[in-house]
Amino acid sequence: MKIGVIAVQGDVREHLRALERLEVKAVPVRKPADLEGVSGLVFPGGESTAIWRLLKWSGLVEPIEELHRSGVPFFGTCAGMILLAREIVNWPERFFGFIDIAVERNASGRQVDSFETELEVKGVGRVPAVFIRAPYIRRVGPGVEVLAEHQGHPVMAREGRVLVASFHPELTEDLRVYDLFLTMCS
Repeated sequence: MKIGVIAVQGDVREHLRALERLEVKAVPVRKPADLEGVSGLVFPGGESTAIWRLLKWSGLVEPIEELHRSGVPFFGTCAGMILLAREIVNWPERFFGFIDIAVERNASGRQVDSFETELEVKGVGRVPAVFIRAPYIRRVGPGVEVLAEHQGHPVMAREGRVLVASFHPELTEDLRVYDLFLTMCS
């Protein structure tokens, strides 16, 4: 199995390392040719507007849209979740819109408000979660399954072949969230 990680900005290395620890071929995606043969695609945390501009500049937007149409699973963490969301409640721009959720950017606070906690993830169990200026899900569409909440806010969800999380599983030693994604890819 070959999993691509969008590698234009953000915490790319951490995702690549986590996937490699699961003995998956993980490849950085910087140009359209890097998408060839991927079984899944990870959208890392970082700065969503910067990632979007770099995706457009590198010619990746249309090939990613084609991958989505073909049914390749996607996993977005933090800024990656913002990129995949249908609506951003506190930002005028919309990006891919592949999952029927509305998100609020930086809903967990500023950088100094970052925190670690444990979450109960449906079908996975209790996992450590790192929140850094994290977005929260403010609305879920009828086909969206909420997989985890923090203080009453949905922070992990799935719709079809798209999985999103407000937090950073790549910054922990626990790989079970990746196992969930890889199950979607096989």
